[in-house]
Amino acid sequence: MTRVALVSGGTRGIGAAIATALKAAGYVVAANYAGNDERAKAFEAETGIPVFKWDVSSYEACAEGIAQVEASLGPVDVLVNNAGITRDAMFHKMTPGQWSEVINTNLTGLFNMTHPVWSGMRDRGFGRVINISSINGQKGQMGQANYSAAKAGDIGFTKALAQEGAAKNVTVNAICPGYIGTEMVLAVPERVMNERILPQIPVGRLGQPEEIARCVVFLASDDAGFITGATLSANGGQYLA
Repeated sequence: MTRVALVSGGTRGIGAAIATALKAAGYVVAANYAGNDERAKAFEAETGIPVFKWDVSSYEACAEGIAQVEASLGPVDVLVNNAGITRDAMFHKMTPGQWSEVINTNLTGLFNMTHPVWSGMRDRGFGRVINISSINGQKGQMGQANYSAAKAGDIGFTKALAQEGAAKNVTVNAICPGYIGTEMVLAVPERVMNERILPQIPVGRLGQPEEIARCVVFLASDDAGFITGATLSANGGQYLA
């Protein structure tokens, strides 16, 4: 039986690597995106993975978008909550808008995406929910009170929901990447990278999006059926939780 996987924020960076790896592993994959139409269409053309546009911070948009995915591809068996944004600022300068935008996307977005597929997973007796949190949700980060709070909330959401899904063969796990070589991270000035970031990482390098994708493929598999409520740290030893 071919299973259907949906990846939010799935056309760029870590999300694109996840979507591509799931397709290579034999899943029927859909990739959600929010705004960059040009990149999304290029991703679809490159990979053959259909893309669907909606904002995960809106419950109504998620319910409608997921309904479109399921009408096109079938019920969602694997959900990867990867969509996220940053609005960094020191707390004394952070605006209510910067706070709420990040919380609404990075934390409430998990509810909005997971709730519409949850009952179906329970009824079918199989499901995988994989939440992409962050090292900064584990240790905190100066200038990211909003982001760190949301990503820590993702871990709490994971642990609570895992207990509800376990008896129905629905697992819920979190992955906490460290510094990964995405476009955003690679745009950091070389001096900052070499003097401030890499020295913090014991393995001495950035992670690659494909390394996070391999974690997702494992957690989505039947082989990972005894793993639920777990937080998998993939950070090169930078933070040992």
